[in-house]
Order: sequence, then C-alpha cells, then structure tokens
Amino acid sequence: MKIKIPKIKDVKVEEDYIVIVTFENNIVKKYDMKPWLNIEEFEILKDKIIFSMAKVDVGGYGISWNDEADISEYELWTKGKQIN
Repeated sequence: MKIKIPKIKDVKVEEDYIVIVTFENNIVKKYDMKPWLNIEEFEILKDKIIFSMAKVDVGGYGISWNDEADISEYELWTKGKQIN
C-alpha cells in the first residue's frame, strides 16, 4: 500500500538548523537539518544566512536552498516530528 504524502505549503527556519514545515493538510512538522550539514551538498547551509533562505519547491515536492541542497516532502513528512 502506497502512502499519500501531502505536499508542502510553507517552510520557516528556526535557530539551530531546524525547519518548520506546514503541509497542505495543515499538519506542521519540525525537522532537524543538523545531521545533513556534513554531507557535501548541504555544507553550504552551515552559513546561517543561506540556511534562512529555505523555500518550498514548485508543486510542494520538497524544500530547497539551491540546485544541490534540497530535501523531499517524503523525508520531511516521515521523519519530521509533528508539533500541532
């Protein structure tokens, strides 16, 4: 059985490399990006100014910072901690 993953509606960034993601069903999840920061494509996010520029991808299929640093709605939905 395939799970239906809701698309992302909004993303906000918090201190300490946390993203707060609101999905189209209005569930909000918190996701810690720190484990990703030592992966080459994500090292640029150690710069807090760049990290703060997270945006929702077209169609809500993930969030991204640039062409290399992006993370899917599946990862954020399945591993994020629900906060609402």
